[in-house]
Amino acid sequence: WPPHCIQDTLGAAFHPALQLPEGTRIFSKGSDPDADAYSAFDGRDPDGDSLGDYLAALHIRHLYIGGLTTDYCVRTSVLDARKSGLKVTVLVDAIAGVDVVAGDSERALTEMERAGAAFCRAVEAARRIGNNPA
Repeated sequence: WPPHCIQDTLGAAFHPALQLPEGTRIFSKGSDPDADAYSAFDGRDPDGDSLGDYLAALHIRHLYIGGLTTDYCVRTSVLDARKSGLKVTVLVDAIAGVDVVAGDSERALTEMERAGAAFCRAVEAARRIGNNPA
C-alpha cells in the first residue's frame, strides 16, 4: 500500500476535531525508517518511556483499542496487549483494514478473538467506562 503515517506529515497528524484531554501522553511508533513498528507497544513517549511500562506503572489492566489497520497495527497491538496479560476490547466501529490479501481483516479479527480479545462498539465502550471508571 502507499506510504502513510510518515512522521511530520499530514498523514501522521491527529484529526483536527480530536480533542485530547489535558495531560494526554502520546506514544509514537515507527520512528526508525529501517524497521516496521506495527504494535502500539513499540511506541515511546517523548521521555523515552514505553507504552507497556506506562500502563504497568498506572496499574491499567484493560485497554479499549481502535485504529488503523485491523490486519496490521490493531492486530499486533491487541496480540501484544494480550501477551502482556491485559484485558482487551476491540472497538469494531473504530477499526478498518486494508486487506492486502482478501480476508486479512477477518482473519485478524479471528486471531484476536482466539487470543482472548472482546469486541464492542465505541458507544457501548463509553457506556461501560462511564459506569466503571476503574
